[in-house]
Amino acid sequence: MKARRFPRPNPDHHSVYVILLDSKVARVRKVRYANPNRDPAKPCVYVGMTGLDIKERFANHKKGYKSAWVVHKYGIRLLPELFEYLNPMPFEAAAQMEKDLAEDLRRQGYTVTGGT
Repeated sequence: MKARRFPRPNPDHHSVYVILLDSKVARVRKVRYANPNRDPAKPCVYVGMTGLDIKERFANHKKGYKSAWVVHKYGIRLLPELFEYLNPMPFEAAAQMEKDLAEDLRRQGYTVTGGT
């Protein structure tokens, strides 16, 4: 009897993503506190990571399913120009990249949530 062959999952199926948030999120004290050097001329963003399709993950946020409250309430759209070139990657790399990308955007003056 032949052994069943199942396709091996791609270990590089994780991604980081950036979501544009409504600028009203900058009124939240916790968000302002986390971004003391923010440039009000730059957008507010959420940085996350997922093993799902990024568009599906954004839809889940907006539906309130396993959602970050800031994305559920203030999320507008994905900003692929800030993350597409980084994906896909293994889980460990994505977990680190989420933190690095959030910090890099924060240093550039973006108001950043997520990325933890």
